[in-house]
Amino acid sequence: MPRITLHSINIHVCQDIDLAIEDQDFFVLLGPNGAGKTTLLTVIAGLAPYRGSVRFDDAPIDHLPPEKRGVSYLPQNLVLFPHLTVAQNIGYGLRARKEPPERIRDKTSELLQLMRLEHLAERHPRGLSGGEKQRTALARALATDPKVLLLDEPLASLDLQSAKRLRREVRQIHDLTGITTVYVTHNLEEAEELGNRVAFLHAGTLQQVGSPTHVYFHPLSDEVSTFIGAPNILECHECRPLGNGVAAVNCGELSVFVPYEGEAIRKIAFLPGDVYLAKEKPPGPDINRFLGRVTSIAGVRSMVLVDVESGGNNLLAEMPASAFEELGIAEGDEVHLILKLRRIRTYEA
Repeated sequence: MPRITLHSINIHVCQDIDLAIEDQDFFVLLGPNGAGKTTLLTVIAGLAPYRGSVRFDDAPIDHLPPEKRGVSYLPQNLVLFPHLTVAQNIGYGLRARKEPPERIRDKTSELLQLMRLEHLAERHPRGLSGGEKQRTALARALATDPKVLLLDEPLASLDLQSAKRLRREVRQIHDLTGITTVYVTHNLEEAEELGNRVAFLHAGTLQQVGSPTHVYFHPLSDEVSTFIGAPNILECHECRPLGNGVAAVNCGELSVFVPYEGEAIRKIAFLPGDVYLAKEKPPGPDINRFLGRVTSIAGVRSMVLVDVESGGNNLLAEMPASAFEELGIAEGDEVHLILKLRRIRTYEA
């Protein structure tokens, strides 16, 4: 599978994009709508004219038409053929190449099994669920044994549970096949779960490239930080494993319980929307519950931002204006904070 290099790519919104995607990488293009993510997929696929150079393993492919690049591109709208069955849709690309019938049959059967579609082989797209359509389209994209797989927000139309399930399947297929994969999304959770590396795009410019965890904990621009949600990031100076996948970390004077996977934790992060405030001590065990004092309050449209000092840390909480009014707090008030363990991200040494 090739290493992909983009050099000085200019097309529509994208401006002087330089990017390297490693062999067998699962690489995520992340950013808001209109950032240029899909545009870069069309450049790699050769589906639109551009200035600059695209290389596969240091060999320029700019002169090659889409069908000669060894790329499969799965657009967001899927484009399944309604008059063909699931099996016929999967084998379409092989028939277009005039592959031998036995090759088409064997490959189709293999992919029906891989994507758990055997029982749907003779069904037409109109009789499929959203997830089944996605699996059929992905199987069709894989049928021609591409060197590069390009996926444009393939899960955007699915419900939450179906999207989570298919995310796992997409990642498992990548690990099994080793195809260099470029995946477009505006969903931070998808990027974190799927990507080995992430490139964040904003208004056609490349803002940051790195592992999902590194981008989350070390945003290099206001645009990246704002997209993530301006997380609270705390330095940890001690980490004590407690067993059962949990550790206690000291952040200033706060001892916070966090998920633990075996390495020393240097930083933790949680979004302002995941900081819960109360005027009275809430019931329940004293796990990740702290006292703090409100230092400032600011309204942003229908949301309210509350700064709280607790244990030597300045924490930001965000809540709807209606919830803030019901809470009835003011600057200088003492409040109780609650941090949910499952919402805390960790940065290991």
